[in-house]
Amino acid sequence: MNLRESMFRSRRDHRHLKAPLNVYQNRLENIEEIIDELYRHAEEGNVIIVEGKRDVRALNELGVNGHFEMATHHSISNFCENIVNENAGRDIVILTDWDRRGTILMTDLTKHFHSLGINPDLRIRERLMSITQKEIKDVESLPTYVLKLRQITGSSLF
Repeated sequence: MNLRESMFRSRRDHRHLKAPLNVYQNRLENIEEIIDELYRHAEEGNVIIVEGKRDVRALNELGVNGHFEMATHHSISNFCENIVNENAGRDIVILTDWDRRGTILMTDLTKHFHSLGINPDLRIRERLMSITQKEIKDVESLPTYVLKLRQITGSSLF
């Protein structure tokens, strides 16, 4: 079955869904708002901290191309100091995965940034955690999840 047939079938038959269709529509709308917010952060030159290259690729696939920094490639204290020194006046968005490892990394990064007098933005990560619930737990799964929601709701593709 091709993508077009799949989208038609999902619009026609919603009996296989775990929740009412409007739940998926709301999730998609909320995630697209978050993607727009990430896009604005990227356009403004703000720093978006992720865990790795796959996260960067996923965000690029969603149309977010910006100043990404990978937190897993450095010691946390040096990483945070370099980010602050090289990006004065810019917002810092922490977008680690919402699994156990990502949560520990987010907590460590936040503590280090606070010690440097910086309050990183965690709202996007928190909203994604809340919206996706247990369906996905990482940034790299976002494009596939968005595609799935678009297929279920019959929304147009990228």
